[in-house]
Amino acid sequence: MGEAEILKYNNQLIIHAVIFIYGDAANDEIATFIAADIAHYWNEANGKAKIKNEMYAVQFNIEGIWSKALIPEMIYENTNPRNNYFRIEEYASGNISFVDGINSNTGYFKLDNLLNKSTTAAHEFGHTIGLDHPEDLDIRGKGTPGIMYPRGTIVDKAFQYDPAAEAHAIGGTMSPFTRKVLQQDIDNLKLHKLDFDAGGLAVIGGFTSLWHPKQVP
Repeated sequence: MGEAEILKYNNQLIIHAVIFIYGDAANDEIATFIAADIAHYWNEANGKAKIKNEMYAVQFNIEGIWSKALIPEMIYENTNPRNNYFRIEEYASGNISFVDGINSNTGYFKLDNLLNKSTTAAHEFGHTIGLDHPEDLDIRGKGTPGIMYPRGTIVDKAFQYDPAAEAHAIGGTMSPFTRKVLQQDIDNLKLHKLDFDAGGLAVIGGFTSLWHPKQVP
């Protein structure tokens, strides 16, 4: 979830979001890393959006904060659309990270899913601002996979875990490290449909406001 801001004087559209993290695996370093990971991938696209016949450069301003004193009521009562809350733990049921739906501001991340520029944080952030997985999960011949393709997608060999593997075989599906935010992902946000107020601000995404208890094996 975030807040979009139109800056007409320099034709920029800024999407602001703050990532608050909590849980036993949360720390300042992880908070900084998640924010930088999201900003890197989404800004790397150098996205553009046309709104009311004006073309805007789309930029993502992401801040990460380890919220050491976070309590459930702070999530339940939050009304700031820039605020997102994610629990970070070494263990997650099903071995996956997730957010609480398309258009959301809460979720649960497995620590090792986030490391080494895996694109997981950037992918999950895409869900929070309205993007689902594409329907066609066999994109051979279409080049670089966009950020919203899930693990298991069939891709050109260069984008597989193992470029020598046959499609569907072990190693023969998309390595998440090869995903990138493409202009198509920016287009899919439908930024021109946001309800901007007189100050040029609009909400993107939605409030799920869920506190996640720690999962245990």
